[in-house]
Amino acid sequence: MEHKGPDGAAIRREIESLKATKADIESQISSLEARLRDMNLGTEAVSINGSCPLTSAVDVSLRHGLSPDMIHRYSRHLLLPSFGVEAQSNLLKASILVVGAGGLGSPALLYLASCGVGRLGIVDNDVVELNNMHRQIIHTEAYIGQPKVESAAEACRAVNSTIQIVKHKEALRTSNALKIMSQYDIVVDATDNAPSRYMISDCCVLLGKPLVSGAALGLEGQLTVYNYKGGPCYRCLFPTPPPTTACQRCSDSGVLGVVPGIIGCLQALEAIKIASSVGEPLSGRMLLFDALSARIRIVKIRGKSSECAACGETTRFTVEQFQNFDYEKFTQSPMVASPPKLNLLPQDSRISGIEYSKIVKDGEAHILVDVRPEHHFRIVSLPNSLNVPLSALENRVSEISLAMKEIEGQNGKGASLFVICRRGNDSQRAVQYLQKVGFTSAKDIVGGIEGWAGEVDPSFPAY
Repeated sequence: MEHKGPDGAAIRREIESLKATKADIESQISSLEARLRDMNLGTEAVSINGSCPLTSAVDVSLRHGLSPDMIHRYSRHLLLPSFGVEAQSNLLKASILVVGAGGLGSPALLYLASCGVGRLGIVDNDVVELNNMHRQIIHTEAYIGQPKVESAAEACRAVNSTIQIVKHKEALRTSNALKIMSQYDIVVDATDNAPSRYMISDCCVLLGKPLVSGAALGLEGQLTVYNYKGGPCYRCLFPTPPPTTACQRCSDSGVLGVVPGIIGCLQALEAIKIASSVGEPLSGRMLLFDALSARIRIVKIRGKSSECAACGETTRFTVEQFQNFDYEKFTQSPMVASPPKLNLLPQDSRISGIEYSKIVKDGEAHILVDVRPEHHFRIVSLPNSLNVPLSALENRVSEISLAMKEIEGQNGKGASLFVICRRGNDSQRAVQYLQKVGFTSAKDIVGGIEGWAGEVDPSFPAY
């Protein structure tokens, strides 16, 4: 039987159907091309039917990869002859990790986000606290008690919703540092303790990452770049840790809020210079900032050490060694800022804040010696306390003796002697000395001023 093909009407219907499909495909292509132009990824238009790619004036002028929105947002960068399109494009492709969302990390994160770092990582395991907000400007009161990572990420998104923010809500340790830091081009160390500084530097050496390191305390700050194009690492400068007495923290010694702000801004600047390939990064040099005298000095620092335990010529510092290294033991200081709790006295030489409050309430004759520094004493003190700083105790014992005699004369009987400090450590040292020189019944108040505020009077100011 002869096979009959489709009739003319059927063929015409198939042609019309194919034309409709073709029109739909071309419409989709046009739509995608329009989206591509809007996104402005810098690619040429898609070709149709094997013909030459379609281009337009917009395509040609925006091949640098910046969209119209980007040009508008970063226009003040683009106007700089020494920065311009290429540097901004480099910045948008870069990834930077900031370790710490505190006083240093706050301004660094805000500027890195607003300036257009393509991917910005934040590592922090702490929460927002009211007594840190004078310097940790990325956080707001609404986030008190919440993770700093969440607060910082939200603030960065608020200033620039076009970049990628990555949250690492965990403490950086040897167990996770390599995994986290390997995801970024540049690392910014915004921590405040010696073990973290050594650990972060060692990890950057292993990974070949440049490290922007800053520090601020009191009214001074410093800044440098480690492990950059053959430059020194942290261990090159500090092969052995400084004594623990030199490793102070803001919670103990204080800091003027704007000082870490200035150093944090400079950290952002150095990271931007490295990421965008402009200028001369602060490698092999250290910036020293003195807020009181308004002086900034740049000093040349020791170059890369051939004997460095991390990056030296003959050193074979391995991943396994890094992961098993005890940085807290090495530096004799903790990564987490927790005040020490000494136990120098026997129990019968100590009383609790609650016990002391009963002595005050019952009107028992006594002397309370506050051994905090004078400027601490001026912040807040318990009523009728005598301020004799621990550093001056040996030379002012006679004042305590005179005060004891006055109280005994008024009451016609003996008086007790109690000693208090901020947290209950210096008071123990003071009682040890006082008992040694004859005040055998002297006792310290456990927990000090902080213990009083926590156990006896919640309205008492804590600092």
